[in-house]
Amino acid sequence: MSQRQHLPAEVRRERTVEAVVALCGEEDPATLTTGRIAQRMGVTQGALFRHFPNKEAIWETVVAWVAERVMARVGAAAEGVEDPLDALEAMFLAHVAFIAEHPGVPRLLMGQLQQPRPTGASRMVKGLLANYRQRLTGRLEEGRRCGQLRPGLDLDAAAAQFIGCIQGLVVQALIDGDVTGVVDRAPAAFDLFRHGIRADRGGEA
Repeated sequence: MSQRQHLPAEVRRERTVEAVVALCGEEDPATLTTGRIAQRMGVTQGALFRHFPNKEAIWETVVAWVAERVMARVGAAAEGVEDPLDALEAMFLAHVAFIAEHPGVPRLLMGQLQQPRPTGASRMVKGLLANYRQRLTGRLEEGRRCGQLRPGLDLDAAAAQFIGCIQGLVVQALIDGDVTGVVDRAPAAFDLFRHGIRADRGGEA
């Protein structure tokens, strides 16, 4: 038996996640089969299912991997940034950079949200988005207390718009066939977002 077949279980699961994320960047996640995943990894389906009880468990593991890394990335980017709008910009750019590194992630998450029935993975995606919005709303509340935001701004709508700006960049990148291009477009996109939420110059300190 090869050394590849003797990989520890944790390493095998990590390799599986990496394979799924990569494949989602190349083909429709809805048609992705365990056979295709196993083929990408160079193992049999039987070997794959020694580490996952079923296909749904694979999706749940992948979504958990994405959620952990996205939240860690945006959290680290904003850590120590005192200005709330600067912190939001750091989070925005960090998120976009993560997508550029893992182009399959947006299609993977959207594919789970489009499931006809709730699944463990789709509930995890919704939980990720809820946690993300909560973190954004916290920064927006700080900005409001500092007088940086325009009066009457709906913070929930602003948080949704933040995520929507990133989704818009991804859609345009997919149309252009260049997901890595989101990094170059991100600063201008955030600048538009900033102008939409901040107080006018007359209201600034």
